[in-house]
Amino acid sequence: MTATMPPRLPALVAALLVLVLSCGEVRAAEALSTGPSGLPLPRFVSLGSSEVNVRVGPSQRHRVKWTFRKRGLPVEIVAEFGNWRRVRDSDGEEGWVHGALLSGERTALVTPWGGDLVPLRPSPRSGAAPVALLEPLVLASVEGCDGSWCRVEISRLRGVVPQRDLWGVYPREEF
Repeated sequence: MTATMPPRLPALVAALLVLVLSCGEVRAAEALSTGPSGLPLPRFVSLGSSEVNVRVGPSQRHRVKWTFRKRGLPVEIVAEFGNWRRVRDSDGEEGWVHGALLSGERTALVTPWGGDLVPLRPSPRSGAAPVALLEPLVLASVEGCDGSWCRVEISRLRGVVPQRDLWGVYPREEF
C-alpha cells in the first residue's frame, strides 16, 4: 500500500512558505518566547555581583559548577524557573544563577572568539580614525545599539564599535 499526499497539500505548503518568507526577516533581537517573569527569552543581562555561583540546577541545594568573579560580565538568560535564571556565558557554558545576582545593565565583551584588534571609533563610519584599539575580551558598557553599531564606554573612553564585534548584544538588535 502506497501513501499518497492529498493533491492540494504541496500547493498549500508552497503558499505557506511564500507567506513566511514575505513577512520579512525576523530580527534576532526579538524574543522567541516570554519567560515566567514576563520578560523575553532569550535576553542579555550582566552579573550584578563580583562573585556569582553558577549551579547545575535551580536551587541552592544543587552543586556549584563554577563561580564568576567579575562584576558586569554579560550573560544570556535562556530559561527561567522561579527566581532562578539559566544563563549562558560567552564560551557557551550554561548553568543556573539566582536572579538577584543579575543586573539589567547591558555590557558586552569585545570579540571573545579572538581575532584582530577592534577599533573604537568616535562615529559610526568605517573611515573614522580610531580613538583606541580594543583587544579581545575587553569588557564594555553598552549605551545603545542601532542595529549595526553600538555606543560603548570602556575605561572612560566613549565611542562606537561594529555590533558584530560584541558578545552581549544580538545581531541587528536596537535599543
